[in-house]
Amino acid sequence: MENTENKTVTIFVISDSAGETASKLAAAIMAQFPSVDFSLYRKTFVKEENRLKEALEDAKRENAMVLHTIISKDLVKTALAFFEENAIYHFDILTSPIEEIERFTGVQRSGEAGALHHLNENYFNRIEAMEFAVKYDDGKDPRGFLEADVVLLGVSRTSKTPLSLFLANKNLKVANLPLIPEAHLPKELWEVDSSKIVGLTNDPDILNGIRKERMRAYGLPEDTSYSDIEKIRKELAYAAELYEKIGCVTINVASLSIEETAAMILSALHLEDHSYFTTEE
Repeated sequence: MENTENKTVTIFVISDSAGETASKLAAAIMAQFPSVDFSLYRKTFVKEENRLKEALEDAKRENAMVLHTIISKDLVKTALAFFEENAIYHFDILTSPIEEIERFTGVQRSGEAGALHHLNENYFNRIEAMEFAVKYDDGKDPRGFLEADVVLLGVSRTSKTPLSLFLANKNLKVANLPLIPEAHLPKELWEVDSSKIVGLTNDPDILNGIRKERMRAYGLPEDTSYSDIEKIRKELAYAAELYEKIGCVTINVASLSIEETAAMILSALHLEDHSYFTTEE
């Protein structure tokens, strides 16, 4: 790649499967340069040499750097030759660690593209966890608290639903309950082990801005009781008092992404991310 000032940085993700691994790496890289303009292209399910060559020619034409996850030794060889011939920056995410494991264990790779996405028991467990999160979202059925791996509590707009679905994708059954000072708390909440409960909170000013934006999105006046700063402070105080009474973990999501909050929950509750492993009874 040329080092040209004020030029958009183009990244090509080339994969023989869905390209999720390389795309996540690209996203992590781009996040480090908020002032830089990026253009990201995804070339996925590239399993034949002619498709690979087309993707490589496109990358060359766009003067791109290439992140690739290709398992076939022959396709990797073709790609490396092209990169060297055309002086294209590239990063092979899979080959080096796979070769090291082959060397260390004496076991050869399967060579199967997309092996991560097998429809195995682990996959169906994840689907079940996602269905669970939808069924027991927003306290629809408090009985779900007793079956959940994690119970999320929080006032409105503390990311309960997105977190429930994100954690479900890690094979965890998650139920959540919105906290409203005037509302009755379900008796099932007091039957749950407090080590499974996470109380979510936020900064009043940030929550005020989020709720105002929510009202605007609905085409309604932004200044309502829902977004009133004093009411928000009372809601948060009520939540904090409840969390202390329960004795649960509390996390302030004000400056956290969903991914960061989820990682903190896994760590605090000593849970493992089983999304890449088959569960064995």
